[in-house]
Amino acid sequence: MEKAHRHFLTDTKQRTAFICALAIFIGAIAMLIAKTLLWTLALMTNFFYFQRFSLAAADPGQNTLGYAAALVPVVGGLIVGLMARFGSSAIRGHGIPEAMENILLKESRIPRRIVFLKPLSAAVAIGSGGPFGAEGPIIATGGAAGSWLGQVIHVTPYERKILLACGAAAGMTAIFGTPLSGVLLAIELLLFEFRHKSFVPVALAASAAASLRFLIEGTDAFVPMADIATPSLGAIAFYLGMGVVFGMISPLVTRSIYWIEDQFERIPVPWMWWPAIGGLVVGLIGLIRPETLGVGYSNITHSLNGDFTTTVVAGLVLWKFLSWSIALGSGTSGGTLAPLMTLGAGMGLIIGRAASLFMPAIDPHIAALVGMAALFTGCSHALLASVVFAVEVTKQPLGLVPLLGSCSVSYMVATLMSPYSIMTEKIVRRGVHVPHEYYPD
Repeated sequence: MEKAHRHFLTDTKQRTAFICALAIFIGAIAMLIAKTLLWTLALMTNFFYFQRFSLAAADPGQNTLGYAAALVPVVGGLIVGLMARFGSSAIRGHGIPEAMENILLKESRIPRRIVFLKPLSAAVAIGSGGPFGAEGPIIATGGAAGSWLGQVIHVTPYERKILLACGAAAGMTAIFGTPLSGVLLAIELLLFEFRHKSFVPVALAASAAASLRFLIEGTDAFVPMADIATPSLGAIAFYLGMGVVFGMISPLVTRSIYWIEDQFERIPVPWMWWPAIGGLVVGLIGLIRPETLGVGYSNITHSLNGDFTTTVVAGLVLWKFLSWSIALGSGTSGGTLAPLMTLGAGMGLIIGRAASLFMPAIDPHIAALVGMAALFTGCSHALLASVVFAVEVTKQPLGLVPLLGSCSVSYMVATLMSPYSIMTEKIVRRGVHVPHEYYPD
């Protein structure tokens, strides 16, 4: 009996070591996919808005097309619609709900064509002005790559789920250089468990992606921010109160997205044309506020550093939300993390500035950081990932205490108002049961 038990443990350890080796390989592949996606995104942006072939980063808001720029997102929407209709409808949306659905219902089997179609459709959508971040598509693509490998190599459905989560965590890490939050995001949104045999491979995949990213891109903060001071107790109490506010706002954001999606369902035209309709709205808003076009990571940096006036940031929040929510509701391809960060940082800056008029201890920069993380927490229900992400992406460790407190409050309030997140609402509507608890080892 004891001999058989030892033999079982040996086989288990060997199997875990094999999955870990695959995880490291997936981490390297995810970095390659991320870099390719960013190059393709730059190429598409240059082509659509500046009529040139270049891999250099370009800002669509700086185009000189005049009123014709309003039609660029329409063209992008048409292309994405055609890709979804004749390629795979799974490329629609931000990708994470689809990955969750594949884990829960399809033994983590994602069609192989998604590895190619998802990043290409996202590059077209964002490159033509779509107000999304590249992180959602690369998380979905990394997950698809892990799932693909798990279908080529003989593994169990549970091991395939681990490989899918490895790809997702590595994809997020490859974009932002945030390995720990990538691991936590995979645990909170894909694995729903704390077990060493799943945690270790995901950590190795994220480590591999981070190592390559630091080698290629350097170790600077993805969102550079001026150093913040240690907040006082009174200030921390205020930031906890901000958690209540963002916890209440988050379900409203989620419901707005799906309300808009429901309205598109009522339009008497085939769904293939919806992204073009959403693209027209994006283009018209882009004429009013060009900074709403594209990924807009620089908007987050400006909000965190207080570079915007209150009037400018208020306009950015309003128009970015309208552009992003309508575009996402139309079923085009794009991520949610960057838009939520933009909205949260902008609203946090406004709240911080208003409060600092009466409470000098309040730092508007910390308030912007708290708003960025608290809104993402409330919308995604990924509490720990949101906290750690904000620290990793800015390299501001003194923000940890206000972030942890405000995000915890935001999570509690948001889940009391709605048990479903922006990630799970879509698949819950299809009758899929989503776990809410984590399994211990």
